[in-house]
Amino acid sequence: MAFTNGINHLGLSVKDLSATTDFFVQLLGWEKSGFDASYPRCAVTDGQLKLTLWQVANPAQVAPFSRRENLGLHHLALQISSEAKLHELYQLMLTDPAVKVEFAPELMGAGPRKHMMCAEPGGLRIEFVWPGV
Repeated sequence: MAFTNGINHLGLSVKDLSATTDFFVQLLGWEKSGFDASYPRCAVTDGQLKLTLWQVANPAQVAPFSRRENLGLHHLALQISSEAKLHELYQLMLTDPAVKVEFAPELMGAGPRKHMMCAEPGGLRIEFVWPGV
């Protein structure tokens, strides 16, 4: 039997705390659940998953994200409740120049699952998955 039973929260170092917080709160509809200006950090939640966003000390010296060269995060995958919501989110992302869409909604394998990938304003890769049911 495993000692753990799920994820409590995921902590992410971000290049621009304000821009990444806005991505989650304004674009995705998450809620702020905490803020600490002394670090600085901001906690956000979608009601199930909790993320803690930590501002890096010197954004100008941050190496660009590379899923093939950096240890740690490859991408964060978030589930979407419907195919229509996945396409709605895609259209919304196209209106935000700070969000870089890597690929539009497409089938995963033979389907019916679909996913899309983007980079939030600070460059972290985020996948959105509709499980097809």
